[in-house]
Amino acid sequence: MTSLPHKKLRVFSGIQPSGAFTLGNYLGAIRQWVAGLDEKENFFCIVDLHTITVPQEPQDLLRRTREMAAILIACGLDPQKCTLFIQSHVRAHAEGCWILNCVTPVGWLERMTQYKLKSQQQESISTGLLDYPVLQAADILLYDTNEVPVGEDQKQHVELARDIAQRFNNLYGETFVIPEPIIPKLGARVKALDDPATKMSKSKAYIRGHAIRLADGPDEIRYAIKRAVTDPGREIVFSDAPEKAGVNNLLEIYELLTGYTREAIEAHFAGKGYGHLKQEVAGVVIEALRPIRERYLSFIADPVELDRLLAVGAERARAVADPKIQEIKRKVGFIV
Repeated sequence: MTSLPHKKLRVFSGIQPSGAFTLGNYLGAIRQWVAGLDEKENFFCIVDLHTITVPQEPQDLLRRTREMAAILIACGLDPQKCTLFIQSHVRAHAEGCWILNCVTPVGWLERMTQYKLKSQQQESISTGLLDYPVLQAADILLYDTNEVPVGEDQKQHVELARDIAQRFNNLYGETFVIPEPIIPKLGARVKALDDPATKMSKSKAYIRGHAIRLADGPDEIRYAIKRAVTDPGREIVFSDAPEKAGVNNLLEIYELLTGYTREAIEAHFAGKGYGHLKQEVAGVVIEALRPIRERYLSFIADPVELDRLLAVGAERARAVADPKIQEIKRKVGFIV
């Protein structure tokens, strides 16, 4: 028995519950995820099993996992239109990883760029860190995934998932869809407020003044923007000049959240100072994030509904993953 074909293209995205989503993540990726919910069949997986490949404080991981789910739903990832679930709630991911381990040469894993980089940063390396890409392959292949949106740094992992799928298919017969890595069209590339030469980073979001987190309140947003790096000049214009990167970043945030043209924005701020610019940008950001923050806080204050939605998501994910893992077990000769 093989999986039934699905009508829409199926997309799988894995999100680690580490750091905190920033305004940059929202404008660069999450808004596009929300806009595409009706076009394809989307699976969004909070990958807590991946997170423990490096040491974690259990209570911190528990909190961050709930916070990640809450902010994603608050941003508009409607559980009625997509499958949002926690990886460890679907046992097929761990089972699938073990079976795929047994057809994956160690040499394939040792050549992974991300493994080489991360292993150099640690005194002791866990088996999980080496095996991370096989679990990622299981995540993807269990859902007969067609497309995996990834950045350039993760493309190699999707290519490994393709190699593992093809090897399994050659050994045991056609079982897996061969997924395609999709490098998304660049959305907004919001820069760090404290260093506009770098991007606003999820992993550095807890450094005060570096970023605007999606759950930040008005006071924190005003604080971060008020201290945003600008330059000694006064002209408020869009510019690619390195010395204008801070002002340009603030103007692009304003542009993305208001939808105004660049000409209209420059005319609006003509003759005004950077203090006025920062005040207006802060106001626009506060209003844009207000409904996200309110919904997020409602989930955090009363997590019963959040847990219910995640349970529904896990049940929906299992409805796809469980028949697939049964098929995989039969193919390798297990009694099922």
